Amino acid sequence: MDGGRPLERNAPPAENVPAEGPGREVDREADRALVAAVLAGAPGSFERLVKQYQGLCFHIINRMVRQPDDTRELCQDTFLRVHRYLHQYRGDSSLQGWIGQVAYSVAKRHLERKRIPLQEAADADEHQALLENVGDHFDLEGAAVDAESARCLHEAIETLPPMQRTLLTLYHLDELPIGEIATMTGLAEGTIKSHLFRSRQRLRQVLEARMGVAA
Repeated sequence: MDGGRPLERNAPPAENVPAEGPGREVDREADRALVAAVLAGAPGSFERLVKQYQGLCFHIINRMVRQPDDTRELCQDTFLRVHRYLHQYRGDSSLQGWIGQVAYSVAKRHLERKRIPLQEAADADEHQALLENVGDHFDLEGAAVDAESARCLHEAIETLPPMQRTLLTLYHLDELPIGEIATMTGLAEGTIKSHLFRSRQRLRQVLEARMGVAA
């Protein structure tokens, strides 16, 4: 889904990790090896970890807080916490998911301290079927076919609450599977699908009003 790249610019690149399949166990072995190297104090190992996951942390925190100075400070805080608590990583989940969880928790606490709502209230009349449906036939990536439409899409995303901005970024930009996002955020998969659906519906309405994007 490379068409999703216009959703965020000037961000460090995020590494993609396959959801499942033959490469997953290899990835887990690489995760455990990197963690072991960091814990053993191997030269350059923690710097390698930061380089590998700084893009992911930036996307999560920046989408949550939207303040450059706060984002930089919270990214630093995230990796300080990662270094401090890395010994707790057991390798039964991806290192990407574990670090993403730390970043999400740091950003969430920051917003809570500032009393900024994380999400909008759910529509009580929303049909239960929406909870299990991410696809709504709206081509989000296709809506950003040129610079002007990408700008409108970016502005529309900025109108979303922090949690929905973040979930949309993780799913469409970082191309993470729902299960991985659930690990990072602690949200149920059905809840994530509901947020994604309602976010896309709102974006479609905004873009249709501004640009006449077809539903």
